[in-house]
Amino acid sequence: MQLHDLTPPKKSRFSRKRLGCGPGSGLGKTSGRGENGQGSRSGGGVRPGFEGGQTPIYRRLPRRGFSNFRYTTVYEVINVCDLAKFKAGTEITAELLAKAGLIRNSRDSKLKVLGTGEISVSLNIKADKFSKSAESKITSAGGTCEVIGKASEDKETEKKVTKKTAEKVTEKKETVKKVTKKAAPKKETKDSKKDSEKSEEK
Repeated sequence: MQLHDLTPPKKSRFSRKRLGCGPGSGLGKTSGRGENGQGSRSGGGVRPGFEGGQTPIYRRLPRRGFSNFRYTTVYEVINVCDLAKFKAGTEITAELLAKAGLIRNSRDSKLKVLGTGEISVSLNIKADKFSKSAESKITSAGGTCEVIGKASEDKETEKKVTKKTAEKVTEKKETVKKVTKKAAPKKETKDSKKDSEKSEEK
């Protein structure tokens, strides 16, 4: 069998419509576009979803449900076998991988390392997330896995905890002051002393 013997299967390819070849072809004169109107003009037509000016179906139907798409965290994924190309002792970050063309250089996304493949080079990897298999393979090869952003999150949580504890302490002090004010005996004034003496004389 040679190249000129190869033919496509039946009904897989169709010949192009030959327009404007006279009335006998069935597509002569107006070439299947009709007489007049917006559809017969070059560059004419209507955008998809347009219903002639009336409220289209995608606006007539009510919205339902809720989507978490805006709140999902997007990860740039890289495998352990791709990191084996680097020399031993190199510090691998998202910027380095973007320069090497292994991930897209997107600011919003985070870096996640997965464990497909094998690695025998000791590398110091900084990423936002590691799978368990990737972490075990990197550490067994003599490398380190550093989670970015974990320290900052811990600091934020510590700050929140300290703020809450300080607020609780101030609330307790205020309550103690109120209780002591209520429990403290009132000092006798001169008028009150005179009234008490008169009542005793009577």
